[in-house]
Amino acid sequence: MVSEDGQNRQISTVMTPTSRAVSRWAPALVWLSLPLTAGSAFANALDHRSTPVVLTAAIGLWSIWVIGLIAALAPSSVSLTTLRIVMPASLVASAWAALAVPDGADIAESFALGMTSLCAVLSLSAAVGYTFINGSSYGDERRFPLRPPGPVLLGPIEVVWAAMVASVFAGPLLLAAKQWIPGAILTLLAIVLCVGGARALHQLSKRWLVLVPAGLVLVDQMTLLDALLVQRHVVDSIGIAEEGSTATDLSAGAVGFQIEIRLSTPDSIIPTPARRDRHKIIEPVDVDAVRCTPSRPGWVLDAAKERRLTVG
Repeated sequence: MVSEDGQNRQISTVMTPTSRAVSRWAPALVWLSLPLTAGSAFANALDHRSTPVVLTAAIGLWSIWVIGLIAALAPSSVSLTTLRIVMPASLVASAWAALAVPDGADIAESFALGMTSLCAVLSLSAAVGYTFINGSSYGDERRFPLRPPGPVLLGPIEVVWAAMVASVFAGPLLLAAKQWIPGAILTLLAIVLCVGGARALHQLSKRWLVLVPAGLVLVDQMTLLDALLVQRHVVDSIGIAEEGSTATDLSAGAVGFQIEIRLSTPDSIIPTPARRDRHKIIEPVDVDAVRCTPSRPGWVLDAAKERRLTVG
């Protein structure tokens, strides 16, 4: 068991001005460099391919690069979802290029793998997530992303993303290679997956604990049908949840340190029902304390202290 002091030491990393600047501009700068740092690897992999395949691949790669650059330059929750789809996809494309190059992978392919790996790591980092979701915040509020639900963290998220990326890459290339039937099937599948999959993945970018001048708000449609709004005078304290806490768990099974919000007077929440119970009437539940799992609990507590909430 980790003591409370030990927990505080482990979560006390502060979002400094330097780290804010890095998380704001690093994804755009690294992504902007890809035509120079990874272009040679793709050119080598496409060498000796048919003209339609080369043209289709070039259009696809440039389109993905433009979409990623626009997202990186305009921080928002939508941009975050976009980055977390296309930047890891660039790593897949680089891996394909390294395997497909006729004479075997060389320095160009290794460099491309390194730069696209950096893109993937940046897009999935907590600091970039924090910066981008606050790009679409309103007024004097600070949004803190919540960790992904445990049940979807290892498996469903990756399967949805992999199916989207594979179909987007494979469908048009098969059509360009005159593989009409499988190409048409995968292209249609890509359209369906991109619409449904992107919408599902975007739900993960819209889960926040928000500190506002009037109090705090917990926004998570995976656990709450309506956001939980708690006024300042009702927040008794906020701190790291102790082991065995009896506070209502709204973490959706996420792994990591939990923040416990204790209320001076009970409030009502409407839990999101299980899929099999969506047709039933859901009754409100009274709670006097709730738990959630921000990506960086220490940042939440630092911001709570700045807003003169009781931390402990």
